[in-house]
Amino acid sequence: MKQTRPFTITNAQIVTPDGLVYGAIRCADGVIVAVGADVAAQQSDEVIDARGRLVTPGLVDLGVFAVDKPAFHFGGITRAALMPDQSPPLDLPSRVNFIAKSGKPDLWVHPLAAATRGLEGRELAEIALMQDAGARGIATGRGWIADSGVMLRLLQYAAMLDLVVVTHAEDGGITGAAAATAGEIATRLGLPAAPAEAEALAIARDIALAELAGARLHIRQVTTARGFALVRAAKAQGLAVTCGITPAHFMLSDLAT
Repeated sequence: MKQTRPFTITNAQIVTPDGLVYGAIRCADGVIVAVGADVAAQQSDEVIDARGRLVTPGLVDLGVFAVDKPAFHFGGITRAALMPDQSPPLDLPSRVNFIAKSGKPDLWVHPLAAATRGLEGRELAEIALMQDAGARGIATGRGWIADSGVMLRLLQYAAMLDLVVVTHAEDGGITGAAAATAGEIATRLGLPAAPAEAEALAIARDIALAELAGARLHIRQVTTARGFALVRAAKAQGLAVTCGITPAHFMLSDLAT
C-alpha cells in the first residue's frame, strides 16, 4: 500500500544497531528518511507521539509452522520463515514458489525448503531448484536427520548454494516418544522422558559436520545449558553456528511454578 502522506513518530525510544536513541523517526514515500535525536516533523507531516514507547524494526520470526497475519501484525512481526512441516511438506519447487509469493506486501513469508523428501531424513530433496523457487534456507523440520552421511551431504550441498541449514537438535534414537526431559517432574508425573544428553549429542554431531562441510548451521531451538555451551564454543572457534532459545528455556526449568 502506497504511503499517501509523510509522518513523523516523535518522543520515541528507538532501537538502533548502536543501542537505544531517544528521538524521532520520519517516513516519506514508504521509506525511513531520518532517525535520531535531532529529527523534527515537517509542516505537512502527520505527527504520531510515541510517549516514550519503544519503536523497533519489524521483527523476523525465523521458524513458524503456520502463517497468522493478525497475530504477526499484533506482535510486530513483518517477516517470517515458514518451516517445511506443512501438508504437503515444502519439498518441491512448486510448493515453495507458492509460499514465496504469499503475504506480500504487508507480511513477507520466506519458505524454508525441506532438507529431505517428505522430511523422512533419507533422500535429499531438490534443494537448488527450491532455492530458485524462493527458498531462503533449508530445514529438517521437527525431526532430526539420524543418518550422518545424509546430514553431511546436506551441509555440503547447502554450503555450495550458500544456504543456511536449520536443524532440530534432538537424537531421536534416545528421545523416542518422550514427552519431557528426564528429571523430578517427569518422574513425579510418570511421563516418558529423555535425558538432556539427547540434545547435546545431536548438537555436537551437527556442529562437527557443519565444520567439515564449511556450512552455516542454525539450531532452531536449544533447551539445555549443555547444548547452549556447545554452540558458544563453536562460535568462539569462528564457526558459522547460531541457535534460537525461548525465554522459557533460559529463565525457567521444569520445577518452575
